Amino acid sequence: MSLLELRGVDVHYGDFQALSAIDLVVAAGETLAVIGANGAGKSTLLATIAGLHRPSAGTVRFDGAPVTGRSAHERVAAGIALTPEGRRVFPSLTVEENLLVGAHTRRDGPWSLDTVYELFPMVADRRSQAGVNLSGGEQQAVAIGRSLMSNPRLLLLDEVSLGLAPVVVDRLYEALSAIVATGTTVLVVEQDVRRALAVADRVHCLLEGRTSMESAAAHVTRDRAVAAYFGMAEEAG
Repeated sequence: MSLLELRGVDVHYGDFQALSAIDLVVAAGETLAVIGANGAGKSTLLATIAGLHRPSAGTVRFDGAPVTGRSAHERVAAGIALTPEGRRVFPSLTVEENLLVGAHTRRDGPWSLDTVYELFPMVADRRSQAGVNLSGGEQQAVAIGRSLMSNPRLLLLDEVSLGLAPVVVDRLYEALSAIVATGTTVLVVEQDVRRALAVADRVHCLLEGRTSMESAAAHVTRDRAVAAYFGMAEEAG
């Protein structure tokens, strides 16, 4: 059963078309990785699903219901949470205050302060520290934890590994595996194709705002990913 469905979605910034005729289906409990070069439209796609951008054409459905015209906060209440690129932790708030912001619109579910701290022990001992004093990896953990505090059915993660040391990224992806194990559906934007293939059930590649490949992750070779990533060949999954 599909949890998220996009059909024929176009998104414009003024005269510039950022997404063109995007069709995308994510099943409940699935992990979908969205890959592509800078400027391919990956962050725009996540922001559109989260309700931060309204499509100029097409429809977005969540759990079978149309949400194309619904606001971002209404989508959070429905069970969609976005962890944005760049983390955007509130610098003057403590770790715990940042997490509690995510609980403002809270659904029933497994995530609480205690379970988030258990998932991310790297920030559990820093709960009274201000966000500005955290490392990049700690800020990313807080940003993901803040999203989890709403108990989402669909978690949108934008560039988990960007700017972080490999050992920190390893720890974050270990936590992602634990999140998936709770039954949460995950859509993750990732430029590191190796990590994307390792964590995902399926892969969706964007090229200049259009779909260049859709495939089960197990069927994506390095050469096929590179071809789709850079537009060297037409690919179909």
